[in-house]
Amino acid sequence: MSKWSGRCAACKYLRRKCPQDCVLAPYFPSNDPQRFSAVHKIFGASNIAKMLQQLPEHLRMEAADCMAMEAYCRIEDPVYGCVSFIDQLQQQIIETQSLTNQINAQIAFYNAHNNHLFSSSFDQTDLA
Repeated sequence: MSKWSGRCAACKYLRRKCPQDCVLAPYFPSNDPQRFSAVHKIFGASNIAKMLQQLPEHLRMEAADCMAMEAYCRIEDPVYGCVSFIDQLQQQIIETQSLTNQINAQIAFYNAHNNHLFSSSFDQTDLA
């Protein structure tokens, strides 16, 4: 535990001594106990440690962040978790694509209308 002072949030939560090689310490610092509490509530301490140990070190922080995000979402929405958030974003994408298609159709209509008016004005100047 040379990089961190005292116990990490995980060891504090679990009321145990934080070993020097604590796999959870880099990802659950003592200044953010709510993060470990949420992840522990959803995944359990041993599962968190197992998942992190199975990953190469350079991917562990991202995995811990993903577990935290999923845990927060799962606490907020126990049935769907982050899937409800993803569904909302997909719905916004569909609505935005539909709106973009409508705007593009209007632009095409106005461009065609303007081209017709522009070509008609040239035809009348040629007659004069």
